[in-house]
Amino acid sequence: MIDYQRYVLKNGLAVLAHRDPSASMAAVNLLYKVGARNENPSRTGFAHLFEHLMFGGSEHVPDFDLPVQLACGENNAFTCNDYTDYYMTLPKDNVETAFWLESDRMRGLALNDRSLEVQRKVVVEEFSQRYLNQPYGDLWLLMRPLAYERHPYRWPTIGMTPDHVREASMEEVRAFYEKYYVPNNAILSVAADLEPERVFELAESWFGEIPAGKPVRDAIPSEPPQTSARRLEVRRPVPASAIVIAFHIVGRTDPRFYAFDVMSDLLSSGNSSRLYRRLVKEERLFSSVNAYVTGDMDPGLFVLTGHLLPETSVQEGERVLWQELERLQREPVPEAELEKVRNKYESGVIFGDLNVMNKAMNLGYYEMLGDAGTVNREIDLYRSVTGERIRTEALETFRPEKSSTLLYLREDEN
Repeated sequence: MIDYQRYVLKNGLAVLAHRDPSASMAAVNLLYKVGARNENPSRTGFAHLFEHLMFGGSEHVPDFDLPVQLACGENNAFTCNDYTDYYMTLPKDNVETAFWLESDRMRGLALNDRSLEVQRKVVVEEFSQRYLNQPYGDLWLLMRPLAYERHPYRWPTIGMTPDHVREASMEEVRAFYEKYYVPNNAILSVAADLEPERVFELAESWFGEIPAGKPVRDAIPSEPPQTSARRLEVRRPVPASAIVIAFHIVGRTDPRFYAFDVMSDLLSSGNSSRLYRRLVKEERLFSSVNAYVTGDMDPGLFVLTGHLLPETSVQEGERVLWQELERLQREPVPEAELEKVRNKYESGVIFGDLNVMNKAMNLGYYEMLGDAGTVNREIDLYRSVTGERIRTEALETFRPEKSSTLLYLREDEN
């Protein structure tokens, strides 16, 4: 249970405070509700570019990292489809440093030609190194546009192409910042041994005078229902052929999401899971297998992946993966197997909540989804998933006409 209090500044900044008397460090998390889904299709990769630009200095702080280090803190950030997250841990006595730094770059980021050029080069190089010049790096550059036709999830957070960031003008970059990096599009969550009232005082002091931006009301195109199977086959210089099969599922706030997440754990969470036990350990067809949900805010994907052993044909690999999906459709999940997955999730939540940063992040994340209180109800929601619910969702979802399959083959594969 994460006890918290919520407060909203007049400029729209939502602030969530959790007091943890056992914590020696303070965790400060600032979530901006902007990710790849908010980008213009002709200028993708901007959310990720800003993850880098935000560390390039601001109006009163030319070097963001130095004050953090002097305050004995650490900080970092990440970008995903739905949001961008900036987080910091530091001694609670130095927590005001975090409020000062985050408010200064929200108020006046140092957007100039030099900082843009430096970070532009970093992002373009990252695109080349991580997505083009390493084995399997372009797999999701191929898979996303195969699974999605209209929705912005059809490109990854790095963008469709490095050209979009390479060709971005200062005017476009500044417009992105002014639209999304505003208090009414942000969530500040703090977990520390501090009274919530003190957190709210600091928030008012450092963020209260920042003007609100215009309400963000992006028109995100909906993905049309998939009615026919999609397939793509490519050949690459990789050590093993891989199979990826994806199905559209519900968004993160839909109650049915929990059944899909439990299904993914039944299939591939741990060495006793179905896919590992049968396909890796017993039949030795794959070197690795995985099943997961993307967990996106809008309708996301249920994904199966597997790397084939050299003696396994692609046809055999596909066949056995589909067999495991059909088993979910045909046979009720034994209660003991289901309980093991539930217990594993619950223990993960309990141990995760021992970490002060996890608590701050989770409060911000669930607030973004619409209700921070869900963080305290999720264990019950997972425990409510029944074998019959799993069978119902499997029957509806795992159909050939609803599948998108990428065959990522070794160049010498027959």
